[in-house]
Amino acid sequence: MLDEPVIALSARRPAPVTPPRREISSVEDLERYLPAFLNWIATKLMRGASQHYLNVFDVGIETWRCLMLLAIENSISAQRVSSIIGMDKSSVSRCFKRMQARGLIAMALDDADGRLRIAKLTAKGRKLHDQMIGIALERERAFVEVLAPAELDTLIGLLQRLHQNLPAVEEATARYVAQRFPKAVARRRSRRAEDAHE
Repeated sequence: MLDEPVIALSARRPAPVTPPRREISSVEDLERYLPAFLNWIATKLMRGASQHYLNVFDVGIETWRCLMLLAIENSISAQRVSSIIGMDKSSVSRCFKRMQARGLIAMALDDADGRLRIAKLTAKGRKLHDQMIGIALERERAFVEVLAPAELDTLIGLLQRLHQNLPAVEEATARYVAQRFPKAVARRRSRRAEDAHE
């Protein structure tokens, strides 16, 4: 299975498998709880990267994420950054203000939508990105060096499929909450209705 190309893995659409419901009751179970494992890995990777970026370039992980997307797209809105990497839109807007103050980006109105503000990478921002990318790529290289090339291809394919499945997670959670905690859902709806009338 590890030798199969990623295209074949992602093209295959196996019937969904519902694992048996289980309670997390021990360390062994927790070590197999995938959301926790992914969160631990991501948190530790971000913390380590942020320390190096702050020490060397005096910018944090949020600035790096925005720089990375800007280097790919050249110009981008806060809404798009938020939708791609899941940062809160207000956090992106604050990050853009800090970046603009440092001369890393210039803000302009979108030609197609005059209400939408777009960040554009400046020459100074591009230079900073090009310096930071070396650290990012070295961290990635060290992170995956324990995997064979075929294993890495398989992992990337599986992670892409899991990422695409996130909307299904939210739908399933909403159904579960509605069935198991109907009073909480009713309270939430009532609060929203009250807020709408104010």
